[in-house]
Amino acid sequence: MKNIVIAIDGTSASGKSTNSKLVAKALGYVYVDTGAMYRTLAWFCMQNRIDPHDAKAVAAACRKWKTKLECVEKDGLKSVHLLVNGYFPEKEIRTAEASLAVSLIAVIPKVREWMKKAQRDCIQFGDLVMEGRDIGTNVFPETDYKFYLDAHLEERTKRRAADGVNENLAARDQRDSQRAAAPLMIALGAKVLNNSNMTSAQTSGWLLKEIRAMLPATK
Repeated sequence: MKNIVIAIDGTSASGKSTNSKLVAKALGYVYVDTGAMYRTLAWFCMQNRIDPHDAKAVAAACRKWKTKLECVEKDGLKSVHLLVNGYFPEKEIRTAEASLAVSLIAVIPKVREWMKKAQRDCIQFGDLVMEGRDIGTNVFPETDYKFYLDAHLEERTKRRAADGVNENLAARDQRDSQRAAAPLMIALGAKVLNNSNMTSAQTSGWLLKEIRAMLPATK
């Protein structure tokens, strides 16, 4: 692994997305939202009437769908999109239906195998800030840059509500941590931050300070 990978894992609504984008933009690295990749598969399954409860059918879809990774830049942020037949369903993957389906397909071992390969392939685009739930433990366990964000359940529920989303985060946490394939857990050597009482600026500032202290002089 020649390029740097900054792995930012954590619980739902812990600020992974917002802070990963801020860090990537500040460093000029490429941002990778691994959750969006799973959501794209969920959307594809819905489009093709594949039951997300049917693990074999979903795994078969992974083998057959035509995808491509693309790096795009918008407002100074470089990010990776997973295209399906040349299309990135940016808005469609954020619907309530997609959220419900993604929690089902994300636990399928064959899906996680496919996603791991696709996510590791993102290294072709350069230095990465990759956020998810198993980056430091499963996708890039060899990276030295591992972080884990968390916040109290009450605070995370407030954040979701502020975004107009009503989600049972306790149940989501349980599913993520108890699944057989690549469960949510703190990676060995990860720096952990509970940002319950911190703003995004404070959280990203802490991350950047830690990262810059670790970066080689050539970077």
